[in-house]
Amino acid sequence: MSQPEIVQSVLGEEDVVTRVHLGGEDELFVTPTRTLVYRAEGLLSDESVDEFSHAAERLSVKEGRRKAKLSLDYGLDGSETFSMSSKRLDDALQPIVEGVLAAAGVTDEEGERVVQTFRFSELTFVVTDARVVRHIGSAVWDEDYESYRYADVTDLEFESGSVATTVVLTVDGRQERFKIPNEEARLVREKLARALCDYHGVGSLEEFRVQMEKARANDESADAADRDNTDFGAGPDPLSANPGELSDEPANATRAEGDAPAEASQQATRTQSVEAPSATGAVAEAKQAAEAASTESASGNVADAADLGFEGSGFESAAESESAGSGAVDADYAELADEIESLREVVEAQSEQIRHQQELVEQLIEELRRGR
Repeated sequence: MSQPEIVQSVLGEEDVVTRVHLGGEDELFVTPTRTLVYRAEGLLSDESVDEFSHAAERLSVKEGRRKAKLSLDYGLDGSETFSMSSKRLDDALQPIVEGVLAAAGVTDEEGERVVQTFRFSELTFVVTDARVVRHIGSAVWDEDYESYRYADVTDLEFESGSVATTVVLTVDGRQERFKIPNEEARLVREKLARALCDYHGVGSLEEFRVQMEKARANDESADAADRDNTDFGAGPDPLSANPGELSDEPANATRAEGDAPAEASQQATRTQSVEAPSATGAVAEAKQAAEAASTESASGNVADAADLGFEGSGFESAAESESAGSGAVDADYAELADEIESLREVVEAQSEQIRHQQELVEQLIEELRRGR
């Protein structure tokens, strides 16, 4: 289908990604960088084209029974809004969200496309062919978002509930959980599971889990092989313990080129010590007597202390001290264990109350949706 001349002049060389019919001759043209809203000539207005850049910090939607308004917030540069029929909102919103995510650098891979955009009250859930983008809040998207790449996902599960279904993504070893209405759960399951499996080149979630398990086993085997091949070196050389080598020389002997003069000097010293026995002998006898007296005195003191049992000495035996300390430590451990057990019971009770309150809130939301 040909484009109006005024639209062609604004587009220039840029390609149109999506073209949405807005009613009458009005149309919406979405390019990778901007959105063009074409209004045909009417009774009260001339033909015109409004241009909206995708480089926005925030994208909001206000939906009424007949009309929907899309607002793009550009920060300090203000915001711009355009309207369309509520019936055309979903067709126009997905390519606009894709352009905004690309302009913000969220979808940074070349050729990455948005598979489906889901809006559940305060939750916006965007499935692309390379990641999941989640935003919680009144806006469809702003800078407070979370992104999970399929390359980092190791498991995907869906937990059904009475009102909502919980999507469980395992990313880098941690679980990311968020709830979606049961009436949309089947479509989300199909789109998300298909996108994840296509990214990893498998046909189903079961095959995906088998692939992840094999990859995990290979990583563990590689780690084990690295540990087994670790080389700590040859270690120190053992000491020589040849009795013949040790007995040939005294412990303080020093080898040098003049071994013969050293041995002659030692022989002369021994001869002098033999010739003068009187002086060295007296010194030796005095030393032995002093050592004997010291030994007897120390032995007597030890015996007296043992007989007294440390009474009156201001000290206590090591065995008694160790026994008293061990008893105190055991008492502290027992008291700490009791406190931990009490805290565990309190946490479990609070968790049960929170779970019950959450079920009541979900039931209330469902009843309000039904108009009760």
